[in-house]
Amino acid sequence: MKLSAIKETLNAQVLTGEEFLDKEVYAAFGCDLMSDVLAFVKEDTVLLTGLTNPQVIRTAEMIDVFAIIFVRGKKPNSQVIDMAKERNITVMTTDYILYNACGKLYEKGLQGLDIKGVQVNG
Repeated sequence: MKLSAIKETLNAQVLTGEEFLDKEVYAAFGCDLMSDVLAFVKEDTVLLTGLTNPQVIRTAEMIDVFAIIFVRGKKPNSQVIDMAKERNITVMTTDYILYNACGKLYEKGLQGLDIKGVQVNG
């Protein structure tokens, strides 16, 4: 699914990286725990989260995630947007809650990540 289709599906506003909307995404991951993002997310995955702090951008950069969607209408501050611009990360915001945003993308055919065989504590 292209980022442009994700934007349309989630009625999202692009905050940075509009020039990258033709990029293809193969999976989605919704999470607010950046340790889980580091453990499970692969490249070509869009990250959906309610966290808007700089750690989200740093985490995305470490695992080559090129698109982040902030849910619940949250908008990051200018520092976070500038960090995303510097790293060519597309950032969008949607008014949907995390559960509904992930569900809408799944309904359109975007799969989640398969973490079978990975032991998760807790």
